[in-house]
Amino acid sequence: MSYLRYKIRIIAAVLSVVILAIGIAAVTLVNNDLPQTENHGPSRSLYENESSSYDNGYTDSGSSEKGFIKGAWIPYMSLDLKGTDRSEKAALDKLSQLFDKVKKDGCNTVLIHVRPFGDALYKSKIFPASHVISGEQGKNVSYDFLSIAVKTAKERGLKIHAWINPLRVCTSSTPQSLSDDNPYVKWQNDNDTDNDRYCFKSGDNVYYDPAYPEVRKLIVDGVREIVRNYDVDGVVIDDYFYPENDIKCDSYEYDMYCKSAGLTYLSQINWRKGNINSLVSSIYSAVHFEKKGCLFGISPQCNMENDEKISADISSWAAVKGYADYISPQIYVSEYHPVLPFEKSLRQWRELVTQSGIKLYISLALYKDGTDADEGTWLKKKTNIPDQIKLCEKYKTDGVILYSY
Repeated sequence: MSYLRYKIRIIAAVLSVVILAIGIAAVTLVNNDLPQTENHGPSRSLYENESSSYDNGYTDSGSSEKGFIKGAWIPYMSLDLKGTDRSEKAALDKLSQLFDKVKKDGCNTVLIHVRPFGDALYKSKIFPASHVISGEQGKNVSYDFLSIAVKTAKERGLKIHAWINPLRVCTSSTPQSLSDDNPYVKWQNDNDTDNDRYCFKSGDNVYYDPAYPEVRKLIVDGVREIVRNYDVDGVVIDDYFYPENDIKCDSYEYDMYCKSAGLTYLSQINWRKGNINSLVSSIYSAVHFEKKGCLFGISPQCNMENDEKISADISSWAAVKGYADYISPQIYVSEYHPVLPFEKSLRQWRELVTQSGIKLYISLALYKDGTDADEGTWLKKKTNIPDQIKLCEKYKTDGVILYSY
């Protein structure tokens, strides 16, 4: 694209990014005395005897979620229909098995992966059909997987949140191939040079670049599509933001921004935060516009220093209304972790998330329990997860979400 055309578009976005940066600076000042983290590399229900009615002392935001949330993350790997005939019956059987299991184990909420790779496990006019359902990206099936999921969850009294990866297009091996109707593929193959940089590569991975308003709109429109067409109770994004320690992947965009901003340019980290914050706040607004009572959540990494490296502005999200209804940090460590033990991380997040109306749901590493992960610290006791749930109650969190089904 020509420098002039790019500059015109960048200038239009600079003011909003600068305003966001002011907010970032203000929140940083407010939170600069919070604890800092170091770098760190059963037959019965786990929820048995947990209270079904919980008052955290905060003002309710009018959301559809009441009480102590007891959730389960259901990643795309658990939804894959590989090994079946990929029929509607196979999809229903898979979802019924999943939801029967989490209901039996005491869950009241499921967070189901519906866009893991810039694709769709639902009927979409924006993103290609996911390989998870049909076996090949872009290959449609006759039924609507998410409609079946919503109906199956509601029949069991489960809340259902649509989980998306907003920026991830693909990794080195997943999906095996991208379809012709994938936005990234279309941008690379059309005659419009303006959109060639709407995605960037970091190593073997491809990401949508949130520096571009057109990309942010694409992602937000995809969220609108879900909330408008499906009776979901929430939308949640996870911790895939900018790649860690890669300052070259979007250096062109950052340089163009600096030239347009003149002497008032932000650091690359804060500029990236501005891009992410613009995306996050737009998703929040879209969710609430499309459906009253529908929630928008974010699930960042537990280590706050790592969040900083990927330009996740957790301080703003936790302190300023208009970014998220809930935050669910992935505290995937045991209480014996040598650098960041569970209770230390939990305390930091409890002290960070204090804004009235923003819920704190703690994501717990069920997948590590009973394994030799984290230098064998999960093998020191047999009640890791139940004890962590009790600590979440002690610190007056609003719920827990197990990773994973």
